[in-house]
Amino acid sequence: MAPELMSTLSAADLRRLVLGKRLRHFRSRSGLTLEELSSRTGVGTSQISLFENGKREPRVSHLQSFATEFGVEVSDLLAEEAPDRRSELELDLERAQSSPAYTGLALPHIRSPKSLSDEALEALVGLHRELARRSRAAAATPEEARRANTAIRMQMLERNNYIGEIERIASDLMRRVGHTTGAVTHREVALMAEMMGFTLIFADDLPSNTRSITDLENGRIYLPPASIPGGHGLRSLALQAMAHRVLSHERPASYAEFLEQRLQINYFAAACLIPEARAVEFLQQAKRNRNIAIEDLRDAFGVTHETAAHRFTNLATEHLDLHAHFYRTDSTGALHRGYQNDGMPFPADHSGSIEGQPLCHKWAGRTAFNRQNRTTEYYQYTDTPSGTYWSSVQTGESEDGAFSVAFGVRFDDARWFRGRDTPVRTTSTCPDPRCCRTPGEQLLSRWEGKAWPSARMHAHVLAPLPTGSFPGVDDGEMYRFLSKHAPHDERQED
Repeated sequence: MAPELMSTLSAADLRRLVLGKRLRHFRSRSGLTLEELSSRTGVGTSQISLFENGKREPRVSHLQSFATEFGVEVSDLLAEEAPDRRSELELDLERAQSSPAYTGLALPHIRSPKSLSDEALEALVGLHRELARRSRAAAATPEEARRANTAIRMQMLERNNYIGEIERIASDLMRRVGHTTGAVTHREVALMAEMMGFTLIFADDLPSNTRSITDLENGRIYLPPASIPGGHGLRSLALQAMAHRVLSHERPASYAEFLEQRLQINYFAAACLIPEARAVEFLQQAKRNRNIAIEDLRDAFGVTHETAAHRFTNLATEHLDLHAHFYRTDSTGALHRGYQNDGMPFPADHSGSIEGQPLCHKWAGRTAFNRQNRTTEYYQYTDTPSGTYWSSVQTGESEDGAFSVAFGVRFDDARWFRGRDTPVRTTSTCPDPRCCRTPGEQLLSRWEGKAWPSARMHAHVLAPLPTGSFPGVDDGEMYRFLSKHAPHDERQED
């Protein structure tokens, strides 16, 4: 069946349709009409018709009777592939017409009776495939990717950045490997992998465009031999790779689905590294002491500062009755990622996307770069058109340059946090351009018409996003890697 014709058909629906096609195929090959098969098996013609149309699933006793009359095995009826080219096309058409793209058009559902020629059926399926291809091409533009990312961010805002089902799955797995307190060890991560039938393998020649590769055939997860700069530790990479199986992910059908899966595997890894029950106990005690600090959460669970700050937003509203904001920016002030449910006025483009937008010069994530000593957390109050916010910031360096990770809450909630007594306070009136975008009169009169900047061009502005199932991954390079590292089978030489 054509993989590009993605649909909302469930696995059970598809199984019944394939079974129906195979029943009809073997009945026709045996030269039996519905009435003759009904007479021989005692199964009503209307029931057989429902079976063949995929509307109902026959019992095992029915299948045994049918197989006997057709002169085949029951396993022949239950095979997963279409019995012939005509049936394959009919299944593809049914699958295409159940896709959200088609159902959203409110067009008639075309059946495929015998009177519909094979050529017409080929044409219909071909048109659906081309429409699906064009839809994927449109979805691969940066504009559509930003919209998809914004939609996911809005969904998480409605959930207060908390996904209870993933929390429960992660908690159960950590309990099964015996983790009780402190930082999750590499050994515990390896034990979890073994529970799922995987072995962790460290390879120094992973393709440059992959963070890890999972060999499903041989049960191996290939990881880089050292942590990746920027905070992706080996434990997190391994947990993210395992999450695809734990969360029953299938090959993504769109860029939006790819982003959704990325969010889920990142959430799962964080929920394992900072388990909910222990983290909530830790944070609730810190709140009672009016001494919540992201650096303490970071050190207690042995994770990066960014992971700790982001993880706090998962738990803050659900368990601590706190609303918060979190963002990461580079030294130029470009917003890389962010979340807020406390009203922090992130800049956004016309589509609602915040990624890549310039942050106000007065925000803590930018003023933190002005310090000479950046080894400790930086605290600041910022007055904005949406209210006053307290923030703590940690700066760092990656292979891409300096960055800052900011976390904060509204003014009234600052009383629960260490650093609330900071005297540093700024005023931001952004998006008013007079806040930090427009030069003063003196500078304007001195330089207007006398200077010409050469702007730095970002390659991603013009480049379309990859259209493959796993954006950014070169399948050929990945397959060559797997062929090189897969276990050697001596029987192939016999």
